[in-house]
Amino acid sequence: MAITPPPPRGTSRPRTGPPPAETDHGTPPGGSRGASPGESPGASPDEPRGASPDEPRHLTSPLLLTLVLLTAVMFQGPVRGALAAPVMQSWMTVFVAVVVQALPFLVLGVLLSAAIAVFVPPSFFARALPARPALAVPVAGAAGAVLPGCECASVPVAGALVRRGVAPAAALAFLLSAPAINPIVLTATAVAFPGNPEMVLARFVASLLVACLMGWLWQRLGRTDWLRPPARSSHEGRSGGAAFWGSVRHDVTHAGGYLVVGAMAAATLKAVVPAEWLRVAAGHPVLSVLALAVLAVLLSICSEADAFVAASLTQFSLTARLTFLVVGPVIDLKLFALQAGTFGRAFALRFAPATFALAVAVSVLTGAVLL
Repeated sequence: MAITPPPPRGTSRPRTGPPPAETDHGTPPGGSRGASPGESPGASPDEPRGASPDEPRHLTSPLLLTLVLLTAVMFQGPVRGALAAPVMQSWMTVFVAVVVQALPFLVLGVLLSAAIAVFVPPSFFARALPARPALAVPVAGAAGAVLPGCECASVPVAGALVRRGVAPAAALAFLLSAPAINPIVLTATAVAFPGNPEMVLARFVASLLVACLMGWLWQRLGRTDWLRPPARSSHEGRSGGAAFWGSVRHDVTHAGGYLVVGAMAAATLKAVVPAEWLRVAAGHPVLSVLALAVLAVLLSICSEADAFVAASLTQFSLTARLTFLVVGPVIDLKLFALQAGTFGRAFALRFAPATFALAVAVSVLTGAVLL
């Protein structure tokens, strides 16, 4: 049999078979005309551009959770010993109490927020509120009486109002008044103070004054760059049940994290602050007011339950306890975290101290007149 010698170097062997088939656009099967910029030749179209086997992997949430669980299992002995300490048991008790108290009302606020975002047209608020912000503030403050929830419910609703075009001053007045003057809170206050019905009137007047004054103060001195517009859900502006539940999931995920952070801070401070400090402060008129104002911020009790805590502090005056009831619903640790997450840290760092100072001053003046 004859052996065909190889062709000389530099020449190509003649094709003996049919030419390779081409696609409709002249591209050979399994190949490409040319690699696009940033894409290696022969790369699969399903692979992300720029991906390479040597690229480091990022730490994801499931991976982080797995690492935490493995660490807890490996060191379960020391972890059990730490959790058995009295200070940790106190910490866990306060943390769980704050979350359990606040979570139902947070969900209620998220449901109302989603309903406003999906089903209520923006033109409704233009008709319901006065055009002048100075007049819209007291109207929005009085409208807070219809929201049966705590401060956790008022934050997402106020954020939805701002997104729908309501003046920030009016939305902030609603945010402060809703957790303090709604019928559930006032009824709980009357039950907690059966021998002092004036506490109900004093709480209503002082809380509404704080809400309106802070709204007018923001209208006068607030700047637009201090208030970050609340994040708009991708479902907002759409209609239907799918958009509603999509907005609910978005807001729960967003606000729930800040609730947990605030609850952790409140539990930490509650476990650290000695109880003897309160007994010392109760005997001084000025220190008693400031002590209960700070305590209201640290404890972060839901506004539906704070009246019973205030009633138990019998060593303090009625004015000091009124301060506790007025300060708590307008500024506490979990509320600060929720405000920072919704409107931005720059807003919370300015709004919270001003609200605290105004709430203390209005409570003292109201207590001097009505109590």
